[in-house]
Amino acid sequence: MKKTLLIILVVVVLLGLYAWSSYNSLVSLNESADAQWAKVETQYQRRFDLIPNLVNSVKGVMTQEQAIFNSIADARTKYSGAQTANEKAAAAGEMESSLGRLLVIMENYPVLNSSNNVRDLMSQIEGTENRISVERSRFNDMIREYNLGIKRFPRSLLAAMFGFGEREYFESKEGTESAPSVNL
Repeated sequence: MKKTLLIILVVVVLLGLYAWSSYNSLVSLNESADAQWAKVETQYQRRFDLIPNLVNSVKGVMTQEQAIFNSIADARTKYSGAQTANEKAAAAGEMESSLGRLLVIMENYPVLNSSNNVRDLMSQIEGTENRISVERSRFNDMIREYNLGIKRFPRSLLAAMFGFGEREYFESKEGTESAPSVNL
């Protein structure tokens, strides 16, 4: 009788330890999935903070360069269309002023930056989208691990008993297969 009672006690203790361990494992999986989703949201926030600022910076440089090149072209057009010496002198003065601004920019920026800035912007966008993709993939991997954990027998019994339910994978919304547009 003592032997049977001891065996039953050992079995109950082992089952209790298994339940305790399984419960803690499910809690850990659930928390890991939440933490991974937070990383996805962090990358989304990075995108929302970074990209508009980069676009505005590139626009600013491109606008400045475009304004100078437009003023040079306008001065050249005025000079070639000038009929009198005063008109030619005024057009030449505009050209000198535009070239002076261009020289100041070239002293500060030996290579005009718009093409480099656009390339850098595209690189940042690509890097940001890759980071988001990686974190979403990691999130789905974590959800798969969690869902497997709650579906495998006998842990599925404990999961149901303690209210651990299946979680949804990240799925892209319809229309997101095309890249976001950047309007400069």
